[in-house]
Amino acid sequence: MEIILFGITKDIVGKSSLNVSDLNQKPRSVGELISSLNAAYPEFTKLSSFAVAVNGEYASQEVDLKENDEIAIIPPVSGG
Repeated sequence: MEIILFGITKDIVGKSSLNVSDLNQKPRSVGELISSLNAAYPEFTKLSSFAVAVNGEYASQEVDLKENDEIAIIPPVSGG
């Protein structure tokens, strides 16, 4: 499972992608993934919000994760 990071989330982790094996425990759901990221990278807890997409679709915390899923962590975007 690959996790692609954008914006501030990329800065927090220090690279543009992670493999689930980089985390302490393999998450079974989006909610578990968020908990794992918060534990591994405490700066994540300071983000007011971010979206998670699984295989190109926004996903709620209840969505189950599968071995070959591509996950994107998308922080809030501002523009002008």
